[in-house]
Amino acid sequence: MLLVNDVKWVETLSFRFGVLGALVADRHAAALIAHGLKPKHVALLSVLDAGLGASQLEIAKVMRVAPSLVVSLADHLESAGAIERLRDPADRRRQLLHLTARGRDLLARCTAQAVALDAELTAGLTPAERDALGAAFDRLAASHGLPARGRPDPGADPGGPTL
Repeated sequence: MLLVNDVKWVETLSFRFGVLGALVADRHAAALIAHGLKPKHVALLSVLDAGLGASQLEIAKVMRVAPSLVVSLADHLESAGAIERLRDPADRRRQLLHLTARGRDLLARCTAQAVALDAELTAGLTPAERDALGAAFDRLAASHGLPARGRPDPGADPGGPTL
């Protein structure tokens, strides 16, 4: 039987996930800076691309963030020409966000950078190991109520983990 005292802190999965997660987050954020974006900007573009929300409130629920953050992100993306705000014809008080052609192009370039980073980070793994890692991440994410690979969760619990 393994005792707590037999395990070194640096050997725990939580520590190693944290270190690797910080490395990946830093590298990912650095790649996005070239586009004037942060990860949450790309998350908002992804939500719009997936058709999971149009109003700022709906998007906030999907992203599991405060509506005020969506307003700030949308302001930045609108000034970059990546999204546009239109009044909801059914309710003129509501603003609907729409992805523009520039936004789709920006999302495609950010996705290509993320795919390249994935390849770089997993270069030391065999294809079978990469598949197993992806499957393990999918199971871990699902067990913690996180969205499925490739798509934000439209039924997200606003109090749950964020994208």
